[in-house]
Amino acid sequence: MTSKRILVVDDEEAIREVVAACLQRLGGWEVLTATSGQEALQQASTEKPDAIVLDVMMPEMDGFAFLQQLRSNPETQPIPVVLLTANSYLPNPQLLPKLGVVLTISKPFLPIVLVKQIAQAMAW
Repeated sequence: MTSKRILVVDDEEAIREVVAACLQRLGGWEVLTATSGQEALQQASTEKPDAIVLDVMMPEMDGFAFLQQLRSNPETQPIPVVLLTANSYLPNPQLLPKLGVVLTISKPFLPIVLVKQIAQAMAW
């Protein structure tokens, strides 16, 4: 079985590195990283990851603006997204599945729980 590839998008380097390490070491998945929504859109289009772990609060392009652009491109439209958020309140949570969000995880998180929740949500 081929390893799944996950794109981790977070403007905070420490969070990005922790999430990437968890997914690689505990999940055994290949990890790509992006520091911004724009960089992530380019990688999603060229690399075609199996899933995206996305920070909601980012400068310039927040997670929701990223999702709208991701879904407007037929090549990236089907990629499932896991939201990472430090804010427990998300506006219009009922819209998340329509935007391709399969799971929302609150920061801080336990590494093993992060990996298990993603594996379960993706049916991996």
